Amino acid sequence: MRSVIQRVSEASVTVEGTVVAAIGTGLLVLLGVEEADQQEDVVWLAGKIAQLRIFNDDNGVMNRSVADSEGSIIVVSQFTLHAQTKKGNRPSYIRAARPETAIPLYEAFVQEVKQLSGCQVLTGVFGADMKVRLLNDGPVTILMDTKNRE
Repeated sequence: MRSVIQRVSEASVTVEGTVVAAIGTGLLVLLGVEEADQQEDVVWLAGKIAQLRIFNDDNGVMNRSVADSEGSIIVVSQFTLHAQTKKGNRPSYIRAARPETAIPLYEAFVQEVKQLSGCQVLTGVFGADMKVRLLNDGPVTILMDTKNRE
């Protein structure tokens, strides 16, 4: 699993002209699932994101989690995070999981983040053409990959 985690002042997801998710302070998580992913990837990544201390404390130090900051989370599926660009100019998405693999892992990830963070967790619509708006706070943007646990 790959994710792009962004600390936001606000974010929203619109599908076919309708806002399906909107938050104020919190995290926007773009999540890509690949064929090799399993439940252990879900647990590891959800745990890291739920506890990620990237919100400022009273001294202006990034020392609080999203839950500590009383924030919310939006999780958006994004298979393009697994783009391979080594050869040519047209990305290949061969490593991205097919829906029958990706959807259950995506849904498990959402539930795990909800349980571990205790925050409101909203989602986009899996497989839909989504318009994502955000106001990145900082900016703070973190990349995580369960196959490269740095």
